[in-house]
Parts: sequence; structure tokens; C-alpha cells
Amino acid sequence: MLDVRRGALIVLIFSGLLVSACIPFAHAADSSVRDESAAIGSRGYLLGAGDVINITVYGEDDLSRQKYRLPDSGLITFPFGEVRALGLHLVELESRIADGLRGGYLVNPRVSVSMEEYRPFFINGQVANPGAYPYQPGISVRKAVSLAGGFKERASESKIFVMREADPLHAQAKIGLDAAIYPGDTVTVEESFF
Repeated sequence: MLDVRRGALIVLIFSGLLVSACIPFAHAADSSVRDESAAIGSRGYLLGAGDVINITVYGEDDLSRQKYRLPDSGLITFPFGEVRALGLHLVELESRIADGLRGGYLVNPRVSVSMEEYRPFFINGQVANPGAYPYQPGISVRKAVSLAGGFKERASESKIFVMREADPLHAQAKIGLDAAIYPGDTVTVEESFF
């Protein structure tokens, strides 16, 4: 009887150790999902040409910009000069605008920049309706294909490539159906030969 209790106790302890050992892996998986989501959050997302933003300078409507689409140059003109927004996080752009307004224009400028609309992503190749589509946070290749009308009959679900706008080499990388897409990405679905 004593050996059965001791055996049960050992099994319980071992089970507890096993579960506690798995918890960090579960948290690691959760954090990678959060990190991916944060890439599009206000601190992780880098502005690019085609993004539409709202710039609010509190108490100064004439300095504010609503639904401002960033041009290819990425420049935003203010009375103090131009601010280059390309490649900046939203909080960095807020800071640059506030610094430009401080002193000569306003004593203590309060500036807020928010996303109105992300620049589009592109999908081409063996999909029904190739072209540019509005980016939606959290979109995957599978959802992008769905937005583009689905796969054509000869499409290969295993030969899908992405060219990331942020990649300076503009290299194509193979990507799966559940992989994330980001603004400015170009997804290509190739033809299957069988």
C-alpha cells in the first residue's frame, strides 16, 4: 500500500515537472505571435509611401493633417520646413513634428500621429484577380489569395513566393499559406506542372 502511494506521488511530481517544463514553450509561441502583431503596432510599423496617416496638433487645426497619403518622397510640409516620414515609426514622426514646431511656432506642441490606412500589398500569378489589395493587420497568404478570388485551376499551393518591400535586395522567399503578409509585400503564386 505504501509503495502504491509513493508511486502515485512520483507520477504526480513528474507530471507537474513535465507541465511546468512545457509552459515556457507555450509562452514562447505566444510571444512570437505577439511580436509578429507588434510589427504592425504603432511602435513596430515603419511608414512607407502610400500609407495614409492622421496628424493632429492639439489646439492647432491649421497644422493638423487628416487622411494624408504619404507621397513617394515621404515628405510632409509644415511652416517650419519638411519632415521626412519614410522609414519612421509613428512615435518618431510625432517627435520630429513636435521638435520642428517647438520654439519658433509653439511653446509646448502636443502631436499625435495615427494610421488611417496601410499601403496595399500585391498578389499576382495564378490567382483569379491579381492586383493591389488594401492591407489588413493580421492578413495571411491564405486570406490574401481569398481576397484575390482564390487559386486558378493550375495554381501551386506549395510554390508561393514573397518579396518584402523592406528587403533592400528585393529577394523572393518561399512562403506558406499561413505566413503573414505586410504592407507593400508582393506575393507570387506560381503554376503547378502536375
